Amino acid sequence: METVVWSRPEKERAGTPLLVMMHGYGTDESRMVNLFDYLPPEFTCAALRAPMPIASGYGWFLLDYFLTNDFADVIGAANSVFSWIDSVKGGHSSVSLLGYSQGMAMASTLLRLRPRDFPAVVGLSGFVLDNDLLALSESFDAPPPFFWGRDKADMVINDEAIAYTAEWLNAHTQLTARTYPGMGHAMSKTEMVDVSAFLRHYVLSPAPRP
Repeated sequence: METVVWSRPEKERAGTPLLVMMHGYGTDESRMVNLFDYLPPEFTCAALRAPMPIASGYGWFLLDYFLTNDFADVIGAANSVFSWIDSVKGGHSSVSLLGYSQGMAMASTLLRLRPRDFPAVVGLSGFVLDNDLLALSESFDAPPPFFWGRDKADMVINDEAIAYTAEWLNAHTQLTARTYPGMGHAMSKTEMVDVSAFLRHYVLSPAPRP
């Protein structure tokens, strides 16, 4: 990745759990950097900038209102994130994922492609991709822990995408689902309290996975 913002200097990262953070469509890594102070201090957070210029920001792959996507674009973006993760993961005790909006689509895609690599995944105000080719690649030995936070009144993610996301998460993950009335298509301090508790439970004090 060309642009990554870290929550701590390099000399303080060794042996810490890494949280890879992915922003939404048309924004940038600063949206994730704003969350650093609300996440567990035991973690090293890394906010990635998506590779594709979108208007005044960036995106992981092209989307329209219906959230349709091109499989080649999705896999290309996923491989770029995997390459970066593989270059740094040796210095950390584990790697978890957090994605907002389109970043949740990326985080869940990475999980689908490498389900045993991540002890915990967080998705905020986003969705899981409804993609037949991606579904064919799935192979879960055990349901991974997944936190899904949103406002039911969020008008950005359409009803069909929410229905598919709920169906997929319930079928494939150990799901912690929370809703935050009045939050809209955003993230909140209250939500971050729940996210922090989730990460502490599944990453800092994990039960053995089968």
